[in-house]
Amino acid sequence: MGEWGTPVRRLTGIAPDAIPYADLFAAGQPVVLEGLARDWPLVQAGLAGADTAARYLARFAGDAPVTLFTAPAETGGRFHYTAQMDGLNFAATRAALPDVLAQVLAGLDDPAAPALYVGSTDLDRFLPGFRAENDLPLTHPDFAVKPVLASIWIGNRTTASAHYDISNNIACCLVGRRRFTLFPPDQVANLYPGPLEPTPGGQVVTMVDFRDPDLARFPRFARAMEVALVADLEPGDVLYYPALWWHQVDALDGFNAMVNYWWNAVPAHIDTPQTTLLHALLSLRDRPAHEKAAWRELFDYYVFGESEMAGAHLPEGARGPLGPMTEMTARRLRAQVLHRLNR
Repeated sequence: MGEWGTPVRRLTGIAPDAIPYADLFAAGQPVVLEGLARDWPLVQAGLAGADTAARYLARFAGDAPVTLFTAPAETGGRFHYTAQMDGLNFAATRAALPDVLAQVLAGLDDPAAPALYVGSTDLDRFLPGFRAENDLPLTHPDFAVKPVLASIWIGNRTTASAHYDISNNIACCLVGRRRFTLFPPDQVANLYPGPLEPTPGGQVVTMVDFRDPDLARFPRFARAMEVALVADLEPGDVLYYPALWWHQVDALDGFNAMVNYWWNAVPAHIDTPQTTLLHALLSLRDRPAHEKAAWRELFDYYVFGESEMAGAHLPEGARGPLGPMTEMTARRLRAQVLHRLNR
């Protein structure tokens, strides 16, 4: 099937010290900041050649081995499930970063080489000192609410099937080209999510192979194709997209490296909604339709409506979790939830 998807909006001429974070976050849409990271030393090393980029990265290798995912060449680099859905189509091992880089270089021009993928590797832990030379100025107040996770992704021609993350993301394409195919959260049903577990990378992924969508098996995917956004990234390009947007990431060259920043502008004591979703499957999904409709009203009142509404008519001292969610309130509420789960 041919190319599909609308190009993501691109901004040019943005200086690193003038990133319009407030405007980007307010718009709530993916956007490419063209060439924003072009002056990073790793980008310049990659433009000089894959071996130069590998030597540069190896300088920062720490003592801890990284996790390397390996898939046979016949997978086409798509890290997913076996054809029988009885497991994953790749294996995970631990390896020293210089050894991983050497493996990628060894198979650079070999179409029979296995797919190699080092995903979401904490920069500060595994490549200490890298951010002193390659980093974005994270100047918006949202970044200060709790620590931002900065990670690196390294490999050859690989595909991370479409999935969503619970955090906002800034992805910096540094070595090689990358293609992001993005969908808004309301496309979940049209993307045919796979099992909750196991998953290829910790998050649920689409069952649709974007390289050749089987519309007879997945007919609703045609609707997702109509609203898909595509960001083709060159080395130095930076992509912002909000939390919960589905995205597939295709690394298009024989050696690729990307850095991303994940964050949520909520305090650390606020729990992840993913936990709520799992418990809702346990407690709500299989109830009669009229009960589910009633619970939807309660959730709209207590959770999805204005956060102050449910407790506004109560004395401040009587609001408990209906008031502002402080660290102490969160601790008490978590204990109450655990008590109920353990009954």
